[in-house]
Amino acid sequence: MSNSASTDKSGGRWIPLESNPDIFNLWAEKAGLVTSLARFVDVYGLDDELLDFVPKPVKAVVLLFPIDAEGDARKKAEDEKIAKEGQPEVDNTIFFVKQTISNACGTIGLIHALANSDVTLSPTGPLQKFIHEYKTPLERAHVLETTPLFANIHSETASSSLSQTSAPSNLDTDLHFTCFVQAPDAEVRKAAQEGIEVGVDKQGGGSELERGGEKEVKQRRLIELDGRRAGPVDHGESQDFLKDVASLVKAQYLSSSTSVNFSLLALTEGAGDDF
Repeated sequence: MSNSASTDKSGGRWIPLESNPDIFNLWAEKAGLVTSLARFVDVYGLDDELLDFVPKPVKAVVLLFPIDAEGDARKKAEDEKIAKEGQPEVDNTIFFVKQTISNACGTIGLIHALANSDVTLSPTGPLQKFIHEYKTPLERAHVLETTPLFANIHSETASSSLSQTSAPSNLDTDLHFTCFVQAPDAEVRKAAQEGIEVGVDKQGGGSELERGGEKEVKQRRLIELDGRRAGPVDHGESQDFLKDVASLVKAQYLSSSTSVNFSLLALTEGAGDDF
């Protein structure tokens, strides 16, 4: 495969990235992830017994799914409802990138997964620089368009011998990546910043906010990050992250599709030899 994104201006259309843990780990290592401490693995199915095979804890999940008119209409309606009525406040530490480059969704999904997980990144790696230097979703998109910071990593990875498919002659694709992460409840974070006592609900996995002697359990939130959308989407409380993602994928992605072109990759802790 030719390296189509090695010039100073790297917008346009990229080679689609393969949903393959070896490919994702290669990309992540090039971007600065310490892969001896965290790696991507396959999720082989959405039933509980298959989810139990995924090493824990799971830090993020990246879904590859087929784009179709019904799904796009649902998301458009959801975005319009959020714009009109709002949604629960999303934690202000969430890192979001707008996608403005065709076929860059694999890199966007990887950035969303790694930037929103407490994984170890090289302090001199491109991802750490990207996180600290660029502050808005559109500024980050502009950097992806106009610099080789991630364009070269994407191209080298998509062209790697680890890829199980050859480079497509037609770069048009109806497949897209989105990312799911678990974020703190924004109210709990605000309370902590204001000095209100915050504890941990050990049994439920959520946080416990204490005001005036009354304890109100606040669970963590399930957040979807898709660069084609207006911003992060809150899908509600989340106690068991991986199972919550599986339930959402079944309800919103699989229920109305006859396609088999779905794939899930999980970012998990642990050394590569453990997998």
